[in-house]
Amino acid sequence: MREGRVIKAYNSFFYVHTAEGMVTCKLRGKFKQRRQSDAVLPGDRVMIDDLPDGSGVVEERLERRNLLRRPAVANLDQVILTFAAAEPDLHPLLLNRFLVLAEWSGIPEIRICVNKKDLYDGDIVAFLADYERIGYPVLRVSALQNEGIDDLRQVLAGRVTVFAGPSGVGKSSLLNAVDPSLALTTGSVSDKIKRGRNTTRVAKLLPYAGGYIVDTPGFSAMDLTGLMPEKLAWLFPEFRPYEGKCRFLPCSHSHEPDCAVKQAVESGSITRERYDAYLTILDDVKTNALQQRKKEYK
Repeated sequence: MREGRVIKAYNSFFYVHTAEGMVTCKLRGKFKQRRQSDAVLPGDRVMIDDLPDGSGVVEERLERRNLLRRPAVANLDQVILTFAAAEPDLHPLLLNRFLVLAEWSGIPEIRICVNKKDLYDGDIVAFLADYERIGYPVLRVSALQNEGIDDLRQVLAGRVTVFAGPSGVGKSSLLNAVDPSLALTTGSVSDKIKRGRNTTRVAKLLPYAGGYIVDTPGFSAMDLTGLMPEKLAWLFPEFRPYEGKCRFLPCSHSHEPDCAVKQAVESGSITRERYDAYLTILDDVKTNALQQRKKEYK
């Protein structure tokens, strides 16, 4: 057997990059009945057996370092959450859902990339500056005008990076600007619904500068099923200094009096935008957890 990395999964075929080149593989039967998170995904390191016709069979999936749940990609060094400064406008709640998903997935580095800065009327340096203060680096770029692309190239070299974000923000255009040889198909934003049209259909790893970049389908629905409500606050890094300092423990930081997090919001140490997003996501996570318990009792 030999080791490789799954580059793409499509129509029951798994394209595995090995030291000797690309091998088209099928899965051994033991993988086929597993849940998606337990199955074989792009980014997974696997062991394959070669077949006489040059294809292969995935025999074993090696231990993962992490897993981004949606888009489902494994073994990442960083995630670059990609949004547009305009067309489509950035929705703070959606950005915060993406950040929670990335934190929950255990990705070592989380960055925000703001594309289409040439379309923004305000102070682009101030755009998302609050998130930089939290600790999320923000890249402000324009794929159309080739601005900020060198900075983007620097953070991609030698790493496995997934680009994730809603449709129409220009992920494929950005990757084409980084490396024109990728020649990814690009789309536009619908004038009628003000949302982007998907041009990327499946997540795939693209070799780049000693690492990989992952282009993914755009999406806006965020499934946080499985996240426990009591774990959510830890996924907001600026909440962590107040852990254990509330009057009541455990504290949901929502309705309880003498809550250190709420006091930090009132003093401006935590932004109202982030706190409001936390409350909305907390309500969703509680609903998901309740529905899951009902299913288990049936």
